[in-house]
Amino acid sequence: MLTVYPAIIHNDTDGVWLEFPDLEGCQTSGDTIEELMTNAEEVLGLYLATALELGNTIHKPSKLDDIICNGTKTYIATDVSKYHRDTRAVKKMLSIPAWLAKESEQHNLSLSKVLQEALLKKLDLA
Repeated sequence: MLTVYPAIIHNDTDGVWLEFPDLEGCQTSGDTIEELMTNAEEVLGLYLATALELGNTIHKPSKLDDIICNGTKTYIATDVSKYHRDTRAVKKMLSIPAWLAKESEQHNLSLSKVLQEALLKKLDLA
C-alpha cells in the first residue's frame, strides 16, 4: 500500500532533518540528503504501520501548498505493507536431535524463544 505524505526538510549544522507536519513526533535526520530520504521512507512506513497495528487514527495527508514553513517542502512515499508485521504466533514443526532436546529441557530453555532469537539474529532484525 503506497502512501505519500508531505514533509519539511530543515538544514542543521550537523546535517539535515525532516519532519512530517501531519504526523505528530514523526521525524528523522541524516548526514546527507540521500541518507535523509532513505531514513524518511523508513520512519514514515514504521510510523504508519505502528499506528495501524495499534488501531490509532491516521490523519489524511495535507496538500503541499497548504503547508506554511521555513524549510523545504517535499513529498515522501513509502510502502506501508513493507513495515507491517503480523505478530500472531504460529505453530511450526521442527526436528532437533534427542540429546539437544534433553539438554534444553534440563536448562529450562524455551525452544520457541530460542528459535525466535536465532531467526531475528540470522535475518539481521535484532
